[in-house]
Amino acid sequence: MPDFSFEDRLGRKQGKIICGVDEVGRGPLAGPVTAAAVILPQVFPEAIGARIKDSKKLTPTARENLFEPLTQMCRFAIAESSVEEIDRLNILGATLLAMQRAVAQLGATIDIALIDGNRAPKLACEAVTVIKGDDKSLSIAAASIIAKVHRDRLMKKLAEEFPFYGWERNAGYGTSEHLAALAQHGVTAWHRESFAPVRAAGKRSA
Repeated sequence: MPDFSFEDRLGRKQGKIICGVDEVGRGPLAGPVTAAAVILPQVFPEAIGARIKDSKKLTPTARENLFEPLTQMCRFAIAESSVEEIDRLNILGATLLAMQRAVAQLGATIDIALIDGNRAPKLACEAVTVIKGDDKSLSIAAASIIAKVHRDRLMKKLAEEFPFYGWERNAGYGTSEHLAALAQHGVTAWHRESFAPVRAAGKRSA
C-alpha cells in the first residue's frame, strides 16, 4: 500500500514541498497521454489515504469517489500531450512532456518531484524516480487516480462523437472491439498513427 515513506525521507515533515507525478494513457491506440502532478496537504485524512492505491488496482467507481475529495484538498495540475505530439516525439517523449507540463502548471515552487517509473522529465526542481511508484508513494498514487479519471472522462466524451470504437469502455486501448471498428470504420483524428495497429488500418477517414 502506498504511504508517505518516500515523502518523509525527502523532508516532507520538515516543510519541503514534494509533488507526486504520474501518467496514464501510454498504451492506448487513441487519445492523448495525460499526466497529473499532486501536492498532498501536510495534514492528510487517514480515511482517504487508506483508500488510495495505484489507479489500475481500483474500480472505476472507487476512482471516481476519490477524485472529488482529492482535487478539493490537494494542489494539483493535469496536462496532456496530443496525438500529434505522440506521433512526432514517440510515446516516451510525449509522456515526459506531459509530466513536465503538469509540474509547471502547479504554480508552486517545488523542492522535489517524485516521478513514477525510471525516467524523469527535465524539471526546474529535483526529480526522484520511483519504479512502481503508484504502489509506494501516496503522492504518486493520488496523481495516478486524478490522471486516470480525467482521461477516462475525456475518452467517454470523445466516444459520443466517435461511437464505433467503444472508447467509453476501453479508453482507447486496443481491445477486440476497438480493432474491429478500426478495420470497419477507419482511423480518426484521435488515433495514434505511429502505433502499429493504427498504421495497419490505413489512412484517416474522420
